[in-house]
Amino acid sequence: MTEKRLWLLDVLRGAALLNMLAYHGLYDWVYVFGHGGGWYDIWSPGCHLWQQYICWSFILLSGYSFTLARKPWKNGLLVAGCAVVLTVVTVGFMPSESIWFGVLHLNAAAVLLTWLAYPLLRRCPAGVGLAASALLFFFTNQVPEGCLGFESLHLAGLPAAWYKTNLFWLGLPDLTRFSSADYFPLIPWLFLFWCGLFLARLWRPRAGKAPTVLRPLALVGRHTLLVYMLHQPVIYGAMWLWHAVC
Repeated sequence: MTEKRLWLLDVLRGAALLNMLAYHGLYDWVYVFGHGGGWYDIWSPGCHLWQQYICWSFILLSGYSFTLARKPWKNGLLVAGCAVVLTVVTVGFMPSESIWFGVLHLNAAAVLLTWLAYPLLRRCPAGVGLAASALLFFFTNQVPEGCLGFESLHLAGLPAAWYKTNLFWLGLPDLTRFSSADYFPLIPWLFLFWCGLFLARLWRPRAGKAPTVLRPLALVGRHTLLVYMLHQPVIYGAMWLWHAVC
């Protein structure tokens, strides 16, 4: 089985997962358990860049992997079920960290929407699709914040009336009454998912076994969903136990 896998994708997923574990471990230590953060400040440029690397990696690789799935709709429904569990658990047990439309919700919605639209998407030339998706992601990056633009580049404000219905899943949240500890709406992140989708048609790494030194990372990357679902309970539980004992 490993001889047929695109090991580079597994390694990249594994690297993103390890970064996520470190990032969320520090987040829990500083913002949940109230310890001094030192250099770790989620509002600092360095931490923001780190967090964006993790998110971009997962979403791009998810879009790329869509083309490798035999039954993507099954994957989408599985991830959707996990996303519902995540919302129920966070709302019920950690209401201050409630997740209403996080990266799992996005992934599920992106997979299912892409599966429905794939007959049209596959007709689009890969280079054109990649360029169009990248431009759409760039210009709609700040739509959830009320404007067009990318990061701190704000090009044009959007009508406030668009946000009053609180279509947070789409990317039009009413920020006066909506919050989510993890928030990745369809706009702009579906376009980044599609970047991965079109990239898969332009470039395909060689299948086979990962180099020996990278095999542990590839092994982690082959179990992305399982690690994602378990990492926060394990990290939070370990820290809670440490504080209870010490």
